[in-house]
Amino acid sequence: MTGEAVVLGLRAAKLPSRALAIALDLLVQVVTLIVTLIALATLAPDLDDAAAAAISLGLMVFYLVALPILVETLSHGRSLGKLALGLRVVRSDGGPVRFRHSLVRGLVGFVEIIFFSGIPAVITSLVDSQGRRLGDIFSGSLVVRERVPGAGRGREALPALPPQLMNALGGELVALDLSAVPDGLWLAIRQYLARLGELDPAVALGMAQRLVGDVVSHTGHTAPYGVHPASYLGAVLAERQRREWARAAGAQGIGAPQPQGPYRQDPYQQGPYQQPGPVPMPPVERVDAAGAAEAAVRDQAPQAPTHQPPQADGGFAPPA
Repeated sequence: MTGEAVVLGLRAAKLPSRALAIALDLLVQVVTLIVTLIALATLAPDLDDAAAAAISLGLMVFYLVALPILVETLSHGRSLGKLALGLRVVRSDGGPVRFRHSLVRGLVGFVEIIFFSGIPAVITSLVDSQGRRLGDIFSGSLVVRERVPGAGRGREALPALPPQLMNALGGELVALDLSAVPDGLWLAIRQYLARLGELDPAVALGMAQRLVGDVVSHTGHTAPYGVHPASYLGAVLAERQRREWARAAGAQGIGAPQPQGPYRQDPYQQGPYQQPGPVPMPPVERVDAAGAAEAAVRDQAPQAPTHQPPQADGGFAPPA
């Protein structure tokens, strides 16, 4: 489920992958704890037994309880082991986990995994239908698989539409009444198409069929036969965006017909319209700074009077 409350069909992780992820996390934590204790003993060899025991207990609590809670909270449910196996901890409703979920998971996990060697966690995961352990049940969380085998082929599985079917689909889309489709359904369609490549083909097909059913119930027109549901959703969404753009362009006076320019047939409107050509710009005279300064000095300098020889009344000038 995304932030817009769109369910993407995530799959719950089972016991083998979860056990391997926990084993990787515990291995990293124990190795880090041992290295820290060895470094502490090397740097402070004069500590008495009580201080060494207190520091060792504090480090054990930090690395085995506090650090997993901190990492899970900051990474939104992804520890090192879960990241390696493509797992993630989410809430039961699909949202990201918070600090309180990670705190309950960490405290209960320390008891059922470390204190009881993981026996309660194995039994609960085998009994629960979603493979949850006691920490998941008490915190209201769930471990899901982010990398599903076969995922990423949802967009590649869309069949290509023949030209005849595309033309028929375009005519039906123009006649659709999309005013009754709610905004929430448009949001779900956009989120589905944006994440189509992340879904398993079977999950993508099922979600597309449900969304197409919702669109058909609001428009009153059945989807054409032979068109993939995801392709039909993309075409309907493109038609709605085209209508919104045309409405906005008409309100602002954009795209009005011009008396000149080539004609082009619009596939969504009846009749040809003129495509406006580029508007010629007036030439701009470029004058550099030196030329402008020289012209200004020349204009301000006094002009010498030009001598013209006198002319007689009859228009005859005597020779010089």
